[in-house]
Amino acid sequence: QERLVESGGGLVQAGGSLRLSCEVFGRTFSKDTMGWFRQAPGKAREIVAGITWNGRSAYYPDSVKGRFTISRDNAKNTVYLQIDSLRPEDAAVYYCSAVGTDGRSWYSLLDCWGRGTQVTVSS
Repeated sequence: QERLVESGGGLVQAGGSLRLSCEVFGRTFSKDTMGWFRQAPGKAREIVAGITWNGRSAYYPDSVKGRFTISRDNAKNTVYLQIDSLRPEDAAVYYCSAVGTDGRSWYSLLDCWGRGTQVTVSS
């Protein structure tokens, strides 16, 4: 059974950093393009980073480019998201998923999401 477990969130001052982790169970992780999404209250879930199966290529929307870094360890079935220079607008619940893309948009390939990890930013 596929399962995603996100961790690493917390309360951080603006300008600070966090490293999020997502461990994947029940899936051939090493073949998946993986992505991190976030959802703030009252807003739609949005992609914030994507990484190819071999880690050689990454995608970031302009809103986080230069501050977010996605990486993965296929031996540990884990994908990471390093968040630097945190801003109040980064506050959200962060989720990971196996993803697909049509070149313009990114979407989850899975039927369900993990619980996510909460990131709170104090100004």
